[in-house]
Amino acid sequence: MTRMVFGPWDFVIMTLTMITSIGIGIYFRFSGGKQKTNEEYLMANRNMSIFPVAVSLMASFVSAITILGISSENYYNGMQFVVINISYFLATPIASRYYLPVFFGLQKTSTYEYLELRFGPRIRTLASLTYTLQMILYNGIVLYAPAIVLESVTGLNRVISILVVGLVCTFYSTIGGMKAVLFTDLLQSFLMFASVVSVLIFASIQVGGLGNIFAVAKEGGRLDFSHVSLDPTERHTWWSLIIGGFIMYLSLYAVNHTQIQRLLTVSTLARSQQCMWWSLPVLSILSIVTCMSGLAIYAVYKDCDPYAAGYIAAIDQLMPYYVVDAMRLVPGLAGLFVAGIFSASLSTISASCNALAAVTLTDYVSRWCKINDLYIPWLTKIAACGYGLMFLALAFLAEYLGGVLQAALTIFSAVGGPLFGVFTLGMFTTYATEMGVSLSLLSGMSLTLLMNFGGPRPPLVKLPLSVGNCPGNVTLTPTPTVDPSEYFYLYRISYMWSSPIGFVWVLVVGSIISLASRQPQPWHRAGKRHPDPKLFTPPLAKWLRRKYQEGQSVEVHLINAEYK
Repeated sequence: MTRMVFGPWDFVIMTLTMITSIGIGIYFRFSGGKQKTNEEYLMANRNMSIFPVAVSLMASFVSAITILGISSENYYNGMQFVVINISYFLATPIASRYYLPVFFGLQKTSTYEYLELRFGPRIRTLASLTYTLQMILYNGIVLYAPAIVLESVTGLNRVISILVVGLVCTFYSTIGGMKAVLFTDLLQSFLMFASVVSVLIFASIQVGGLGNIFAVAKEGGRLDFSHVSLDPTERHTWWSLIIGGFIMYLSLYAVNHTQIQRLLTVSTLARSQQCMWWSLPVLSILSIVTCMSGLAIYAVYKDCDPYAAGYIAAIDQLMPYYVVDAMRLVPGLAGLFVAGIFSASLSTISASCNALAAVTLTDYVSRWCKINDLYIPWLTKIAACGYGLMFLALAFLAEYLGGVLQAALTIFSAVGGPLFGVFTLGMFTTYATEMGVSLSLLSGMSLTLLMNFGGPRPPLVKLPLSVGNCPGNVTLTPTPTVDPSEYFYLYRISYMWSSPIGFVWVLVVGSIISLASRQPQPWHRAGKRHPDPKLFTPPLAKWLRRKYQEGQSVEVHLINAEYK
């Protein structure tokens, strides 16, 4: 693959990005309360403004995976993936009205403290360990993705790329805490948008405007939105993207600790709900622009595909290859692009370091060890640093997981769906028990992990490609015909369906076991007749309060009658 050495302006942009991120961390280390308490370090004293939190919600999970993976997805498989944005608009009101009020009312540092209050200590430990494993695997991929870009664009060794990104991020998130994470997300989100928009604008100029981009994409079959099949083995359809995206979005924005922690950094529930609503257009605009950038690159390379011609080793290198091949003559554009990719991963990794530190200190250390309060802030920072270093180690294994977009979404689908089911059973039912949700979570994750990581699996089929106008004697290697029915059915199910399947499995199996086991509820073990309404979604909480008040009225009436 063609490589280039950065020019002076490229190095200036990259250096400023790293220095500014580090500077923000240092500033918040020595300003305000100087991160001396866990409340400030992990929760930003719960007095943040709406805008930085809203942007951070988007930046926490939109990483280099989004920019690299979605652009290549639209190039090689068409723009059907953009349909997933519909699910975001459907899921946001549900997350903000029915899940967020529960967490905000409790004001706990760890999301998984809710599970102990609702069910018991064992499911809290199981769920927090599951979340920890999920985030460690995900961030290994997130750290690996920009290493692809830096290696392909600058020729910099992949090991050095991973170390630079990982160490810079670990440093500023460790010393600056939540405030540093939120404000660096603002800078990094701007660079993410700038990098994708620069590619779209430059490619539009090359092919003669946006109209020509869509004309070429339509001719190449990239604008086919006719996939409406309910067949779960079809990779992307309207149903799989809307339903799968709906459950995946809720598993992230309704119950995932990384997002809930950010939503609790503002002062009121109304402001927290505004944060979630304002993050929605930011997320969707970036997603749509990234999809369009993939089509724009296709319009440029429609007659000489870089992957089919052997110019790139993986489809995720498509966008950086375009930067090298077409944008290198404009000083600073390559540096801006790489800074955007660099920033996309920084924002995600820093959010995870902070969130995992909160879970570690709250769900593990503080529960099992008696620690002097003076040492807790330092232990939290050590934990944040330790997770950053762990992400470095995992990044070197990420290249064996295949395409970065599908690998990341697969991890969230396999784990996020069952976890979302556990919280849903807790908030929307009074009969679910600790035994029921624990067994359903373990069995549900076993099923989804088998579906997503079992093999052998049928190869991914791409839309038609061409190398007809490539320089030299380049021929297109024919793709062998494969009969999907020869593969085990579970391994043929689309990764977009695994999250809904895991969610429904936990709801059904958890309900059956709970109703059959008749295990005492936590409030029964505490000698109370009624559950605490704060543990349930607002409509159910309102019903429980009314029922409880009616029960009290009956008891008072009977007592008065007996007294008379």
